[in-house]
Amino acid sequence: QVQLVESGGGLVQAGGSLRLSCAASGSTFSSNRMGWYRQAPGKQRELVASITTGGSTNYADSLKGRFTISRDSGKNTVYLQMNSLKPDDTAVYYCNLYAYVYNYWGQGTQVTVSS
Repeated sequence: QVQLVESGGGLVQAGGSLRLSCAASGSTFSSNRMGWYRQAPGKQRELVASITTGGSTNYADSLKGRFTISRDSGKNTVYLQMNSLKPDDTAVYYCNLYAYVYNYWGQGTQVTVSS
């Protein structure tokens, strides 16, 4: 089993920044892909960014340049640096770990961007 614990969400004004963290524990696998998804009210969950154990990253096209994903493999922790935040970025952000056929989710952290 894998446990994912997110932190760093909150309320920020438009143009501000937040940094989300996700710590993974348990059987995290030697090779995996960790990432962030988000879900706004009334919308489907969507990929924000992901990063593999090898460091390969993938971003939603609309977020490139504002969001940066990174990871500390030694700590099994993934980070999401979010800059120039917009009200449209308001959502619950979920941490995800995918390995082989296994797919795990965190409980989510709320990010609210006020105009």
